[in-house]
Amino acid sequence: MTAAPKPPSSYEDPIVARHSLDGKRVLVVGGSSGFGRQVALDAAISGADVIVVGRDSAKAHATSQEAGALAHGKASALAIDVGDERGRTALVEAVGMVDHVVSTLGGRLADDTPEVDDEAFRQVAARKVEENRLLMEVLSHSVRDGGSFVLTAGSTRRPGEHDGVAAVAGNAEIEDLVREKAVLLAPRLRVNAVAPTWTQTPLWRHHSDADVVAMRTEMESRIPLGRTADIREVARAYLFLMTSTFITGQTIAVDGGYSLT
Repeated sequence: MTAAPKPPSSYEDPIVARHSLDGKRVLVVGGSSGFGRQVALDAAISGADVIVVGRDSAKAHATSQEAGALAHGKASALAIDVGDERGRTALVEAVGMVDHVVSTLGGRLADDTPEVDDEAFRQVAARKVEENRLLMEVLSHSVRDGGSFVLTAGSTRRPGEHDGVAAVAGNAEIEDLVREKAVLLAPRLRVNAVAPTWTQTPLWRHHSDADVVAMRTEMESRIPLGRTADIREVARAYLFLMTSTFITGQTIAVDGGYSLT
């Protein structure tokens, strides 16, 4: 059997470095950990002024400090819960004008969910779609002409499949939202999404090491490329969509071919 290729191990990524976000302001909602954190760091490396938004003040500020240390661009943090109207209003007032908005909102069941069932997934899906819709509505006038929104969906093999790991829900609904908003906001703004499959991130911090290893091993056996993604590989897709000015209404699966199986 041919060994699966290893993901990139070094932080400096020549693919990310070639993307130019010089002079751009990038707002990353959910930027204090996981995919959002990596996008914030890579956007800073690419020359952007980064605004990290998260509910945890310490984590948001830690990410902004790291982003600022990686590049000459400015980085700042806002501890805001955009899940309610007051938080969204505060966000609009605080950020001013930006060029790109990245959202990793939603799609997660509570840590203490006793049992994964269809109703739990429906509630998560509805919340995920609604939070992203409302975020786009309040921020659309804060994004400069030619800018973009990049949302986060998720990759599964079949519509509605839970895959045994309840991290992402409402994927099809996010894709519908992306297509809807891409038409409504064109030609001034672009709207796209990234759809990763299971990736080892801090999302799984409440699970035991053994459980995380078991999840990863199971997914590796089902992904055609024979491994799960490095978080940097997923972050690249967000930067690609921010800088690719003739792409809108699209959802890019970053899943090693998992959705094909």
